[in-house]
Amino acid sequence: MSGTLNKVMLIGHLGDEVKMHYFEGGGCIGRFPLATTETYVSKQTNERVSNTEWHNIVVRNKAAEICEKYLSKGDKVYIEGRIKTRKWQDDKGIDRFSTEIQCKDFTFLSTKRESASVEAASQEVQPSVQKNQEVVNEPATEEDDLPF
Repeated sequence: MSGTLNKVMLIGHLGDEVKMHYFEGGGCIGRFPLATTETYVSKQTNERVSNTEWHNIVVRNKAAEICEKYLSKGDKVYIEGRIKTRKWQDDKGIDRFSTEIQCKDFTFLSTKRESASVEAASQEVQPSVQKNQEVVNEPATEEDDLPF
């Protein structure tokens, strides 16, 4: 394959409101942080560990206006785009870099309120699911009606 690909797909929660910047020609840019979290159980401590990664999202023009209107801090969103690294010099003349996700497509998944109610419901169900898993992991007895 001789081509290259720069594509990012993220599902996460907004870390802040969409910040808009308007330009003289009528164009605009919206920026917001997006948090993605990976959760796993540590093999050494047997404790649940969460790692959160923050992404700087950039949306342009009409898409930015839609995001500003409908998204708020905590909302869950799907973002598709590409990685872009910018370089600039700060006031001390030191080179600085910023990596952003240039958003090409997005889908609103849930509001903060909807996400909180789904999490609460899953936490209530989780203990019973774990009990069922323990039963499933027990050795099979002769009374099982399994077809295999």
